[in-house]
Amino acid sequence: MSRHTAQHKAPARKTPTLQEQLPELRPGQSVALLQELHILTREGKLNQDTRRKLKQVYHLVQFIEPLLEEVLKDRGDVTLADHGAGKSYLGFILYDLFFKDKSVGWVHGVEARVELVAKSQALAKQLGFERMHFLATTVQAALTHPELPERFDVVTALHACDTATDDAIAFGLAKQASHMVLVPCCQAEVAGVMRQHKALSLSRTPLAELWRHPLHTREFGSQITNVLRCLQLEAHGYSVTVTELVGWEHSMKNELILARKMAHDRTGARIRAQERLTQVLEQLNLQELAQRFSV
Repeated sequence: MSRHTAQHKAPARKTPTLQEQLPELRPGQSVALLQELHILTREGKLNQDTRRKLKQVYHLVQFIEPLLEEVLKDRGDVTLADHGAGKSYLGFILYDLFFKDKSVGWVHGVEARVELVAKSQALAKQLGFERMHFLATTVQAALTHPELPERFDVVTALHACDTATDDAIAFGLAKQASHMVLVPCCQAEVAGVMRQHKALSLSRTPLAELWRHPLHTREFGSQITNVLRCLQLEAHGYSVTVTELVGWEHSMKNELILARKMAHDRTGARIRAQERLTQVLEQLNLQELAQRFSV
């Protein structure tokens, strides 16, 4: 008998399919797009470094798609503005999943960095996404830009930093948007004003202890910023819902503001919101920001 015994090899591990790697993947979704966005490698494997970003975008798409469907059903067309678009992950995936197979509908990406806009334009052309338009400008300048339509149905701003979220809200209000979907990021302006008036606030009310320490000033200022934004939207006739974008393990900038324009105001909600907005500004010594959150 041979001294060498047969060696039993462990069965080869089966390479997971793309669908197993990415359960959110839908039939007909463009693999080429996912590769160009570096969500997939050239070999078709999931890029783990971008999975967190993709999870956020997919989760946001779940909120936005029903709004697009609603508008499309109501008026037979739909326009979406994506502010602070960056590499346009959101715009491209929305186009691929919702707009691609339709004969109507436009996605307009607004991004200040010229090089990112150029890349997005090239990618849209490469993929044949003909109803995608990219504009190299700030959110604020987009408000009066001649290349954009007079009206938009849906306005999105994913992680628009500091006052860019306020500019996106102003854009949505001016363009009579039916829906706004906002994920604010890095708010500093309100905290800066609170810091300037901290001594006066501490002398007036014990509630100023909520922002006496610098860390609390930053965190409380960020929260109050979003509270003021919600009141501003409500004062303009929007119904507002605030929820989480994804679990905290994926992003600390996690607040999602959903605003829907209401056809009627039978309960006086607009006036109440306007009054509350004014009262909050006065209580926190933020009167100098009244114009930014104006109604």
